[in-house]
Amino acid sequence: LAFWAPAHLGGSGVLATVACGLYVSWNGPLLISSATRLQGIFFWDLIVYLIEGMVFLVTGLQMRTLLDNGHAFSFGDLLIATGWTTLIVIVARFVWVFPATYVPRWIVPGLRKRDPSPAWQPVFLLAFTGVRGVVSLAAALALPFALDNGQPFPHRELILFVVFGVIILTLVGQGSLLPSVVCWLGLNRVGTEEHLSEVQAELEARQAALAEVEKRLEAFAAECKLPDEVVKLLRTRNLSRNQILPKDLQDGLERTRLSAAVKRQLIDTEREFIYRMLREGKITDEARRRIEYELDLEEAGLANRGSDGGGWI
Repeated sequence: LAFWAPAHLGGSGVLATVACGLYVSWNGPLLISSATRLQGIFFWDLIVYLIEGMVFLVTGLQMRTLLDNGHAFSFGDLLIATGWTTLIVIVARFVWVFPATYVPRWIVPGLRKRDPSPAWQPVFLLAFTGVRGVVSLAAALALPFALDNGQPFPHRELILFVVFGVIILTLVGQGSLLPSVVCWLGLNRVGTEEHLSEVQAELEARQAALAEVEKRLEAFAAECKLPDEVVKLLRTRNLSRNQILPKDLQDGLERTRLSAAVKRQLIDTEREFIYRMLREGKITDEARRRIEYELDLEEAGLANRGSDGGGWI
């Protein structure tokens, strides 16, 4: 939409598109249904997989063309151009990241108070990870084959060669040095501390949310005069969710991991039993699908809480 709006809607269309994107990004969790979110996760994973596969396919096809036309340049010229370009790209990344991190905090006191300036080690790592890949390749492949006067685009093959060289040197070179740089900067300890802090904040948020739900349940039960059996059933859900939350980040997490491992085994046992009942003709395939869907959601919840992105089991 951002590319289509300027030609068809003008500047107001661009502003409307940006405003719409910002509104959806802030309010999307309240507007999008749970079923859509669950399906969207797998949909976008598939789209990303297809795009990455297409990029590598185009890269391989273009490399064959470059190798066929490589005789137009000497090997020394290619090495010098690639080396200088890679050096400039790496230095420019450092020159940009450090001022972009610290200068706004020096100028804006409110930003400095809300988000203090980080230590130089994480900023150095952020600058070091400026590897090149899809975007650089797309920019190089977007160069036209000929100019407006019909003449071939000057040094197009050389530019493509250099771009491929920069991608290889940054991905392979900087990528292979990344573990050593992390250890040299001492970020292993910092990362562990940040992870524990994030998990603690997540647990507190979950507990606070359950407490808010309990308050809402009490008010709703009084307003609608719900039967005691219904209120007890709803409280059981909240109590069950609260009990699986560890009370600390040491013994509690270890017990939760053990509980999750056993729970996965129980889910597998239930799934196998349901399949056996289906083969024996005791339930229909539609019933089996509904039960399996609930088991899959429960197993996905365990995987989400135990993911590397900050899970707590």
